[in-house]
Amino acid sequence: MMNLKVSWTRWFRGVLCFSLLSAWVAGGAEPTAVELIKEGNRSLGEQSKDKILGIHSEKSVASLTPNVWYVTYFDPDAPLKRVEVKFGAGRQLGVKRESHPPFGGVGSLDQLLDMKRLKVDSDKTIKTAAAEPMLAKLTLKATQLWLEYTGAAPVWKVRVWAAKLRKPEATANLGDIFISSESGEVIKSDLHIERVD
Repeated sequence: MMNLKVSWTRWFRGVLCFSLLSAWVAGGAEPTAVELIKEGNRSLGEQSKDKILGIHSEKSVASLTPNVWYVTYFDPDAPLKRVEVKFGAGRQLGVKRESHPPFGGVGSLDQLLDMKRLKVDSDKTIKTAAAEPMLAKLTLKATQLWLEYTGAAPVWKVRVWAAKLRKPEATANLGDIFISSESGEVIKSDLHIERVD
């Protein structure tokens, strides 16, 4: 009877440890751009909810997935009709209402990204870019992403960096890959793999 009790206790502890480890691993993934949009919606008023003018990241560090993102919303109450929410590792780091014209100028409703056509999130976009045949034999080190207004479905622009061949500790900017946010297909690539030499 005692052995049965000990076995159940060990089994329960094993299941508990496995569950906690699984939750930690799942929670360790960087949030996607769409998840950050939802998070930003919670911190802004109804007037800005899902009214996205643009999304971009900083260059990723130690991974292909960026962890610093900027989501720009339309805000009719802001001086230039735009408000930018900065995120780092999934947490909101600040909200900035522009008081002088940034690149892109004053926000307007006709510049909003069509969120219904955003079917491919940032994580899948990175995988698509990394799978480009021209990059197959290279060691990719970093990416930077922009979700851009095109007047139709938004387009992801992915800039990629790879390790240099002669100095693997150094990286080279290989250029940009443009991916449809609706179909997930590569629309265009402007890659310069000769830069890894």
